[in-house]
Amino acid sequence: MLLELDNMEKSDVYHALTQVVVPRPVAWVLSSNQQGALNLAPFSYFSAVCSDPPLIMLSIGSKPDGSPKDTYANIADTEKFVIHIEGSDLATKVTHSSVTLPRGESEIELCDLETVEVEDFGLPRILGPKIAMSCSLYQQQEIGNAPQRLIFGRIEKIWLDDAVVEMDQQGRPKIDAALVDPLARLGGSDYQTFGDVVTVPRPA
Repeated sequence: MLLELDNMEKSDVYHALTQVVVPRPVAWVLSSNQQGALNLAPFSYFSAVCSDPPLIMLSIGSKPDGSPKDTYANIADTEKFVIHIEGSDLATKVTHSSVTLPRGESEIELCDLETVEVEDFGLPRILGPKIAMSCSLYQQQEIGNAPQRLIFGRIEKIWLDDAVVEMDQQGRPKIDAALVDPLARLGGSDYQTFGDVVTVPRPA
């Protein structure tokens, strides 16, 4: 089968991309509006893109009515957000947090979640995920016809659950991915949970 993307409806192109670019890590993003109301939403168009400075990228679409999603509006206004890497035990709550709510209503309450303060940052993190990255807005741009909004965030702090990390011989943190059990997005409503680790040494 050969897919000619130029001849496909844009919804079908999206469907195809989410089927072939797999698995994708899921960024569970906490943000706040200027009044302090917290928002939580998952995004799988997400990746680390630079280490100096440490940058991550989120690609955020629009609401069904074409207006900007709350996550984008919040980050553009406050320039702060927290990305969580959630385990498979939170798959249902991650999915429920993708619902479109009236602006100002919180998915944290909808999903019966709790938060804990992040020292000297201004936004909390969610209790449950074993990794949380506190980020500030580094750059934003728009691409595509819709358009799609790209957020580049500078990672300021990384919180790690002590149970999933130890120090290696070089004194660097080594995270046990099996204990994190990260949730990954496949196509449609499918997720992938953590499986076997295959170690293949890189060439010198």
